[in-house]
Amino acid sequence: MAKTHSMPPDFEQSLQALAVLVEALESDTLSLEQALEQFEHGIQLVRHCQAVLGDAEQRVEQVLADGTLQDVSLED
Repeated sequence: MAKTHSMPPDFEQSLQALAVLVEALESDTLSLEQALEQFEHGIQLVRHCQAVLGDAEQRVEQVLADGTLQDVSLED
């Protein structure tokens, strides 16, 4: 069973964590089990980033539509 990883608190840190993870996977120094765990964590990071980007896109669309910005948090 894969370990549960916590998500970095913001988008930029999530992207940085993803870059470090990809570098580790490309290094060929991880065991198969470690590589699978890192891959699973990478998928979680990608989904987190996609959700944050989706929220940001909705905020931009709202501003463009009516010129207002409601209090919508980008954090989970």
